[in-house]
Amino acid sequence: MSIFKRVSNILRSQKQEPAKTPAGNPLEDAKVGDIVNVDLEEYVISGKVIYFDRGFAPHRYAYYLQSGKNIQCLIVEIGRTYDCFICSFMEGALDDPNDVPSRLELDGEVTFELENYRNDVTRTEGNTDFRSGDDVTFWRYFGPDHRFFFLQWQDGKFVAMEGERTPGNQIKFLKSTH
Repeated sequence: MSIFKRVSNILRSQKQEPAKTPAGNPLEDAKVGDIVNVDLEEYVISGKVIYFDRGFAPHRYAYYLQSGKNIQCLIVEIGRTYDCFICSFMEGALDDPNDVPSRLELDGEVTFELENYRNDVTRTEGNTDFRSGDDVTFWRYFGPDHRFFFLQWQDGKFVAMEGERTPGNQIKFLKSTH
């Protein structure tokens, strides 16, 4: 073997390969404190709710997004693709999850139809409306003009949100350094 081949083999063996970072999905892996840019507005993630069936991987995430005093919610549902919804919290009153209708009328002008509902378990981080490890019922309604209505119930408390679908590729995440 020639001296040149030996030197080139030695140099080749000493090259360090770049460290590979796991290519996680920011729609699932974002943490409290990270920055999110949605529709050209920046928010800080102040809370995160992870929804799952016992013994299975999560299938929905809800990120509580704060910009000043404004708090929005980014719902990410996992299916064949990611369905993302940016939502505003709504005020309203219901007393019993058994009284949730299949058709909702909002302010007497918009009607939402029940698309699906399910019971899940939650895991929470940061400031949210829910507790970790408890069952939650989640209703999803669709309405006119690509509007959606979400209703959640956990242990006597309802949380209502109205929003619209947002393409996942228009949501940008910046990791916090802590």
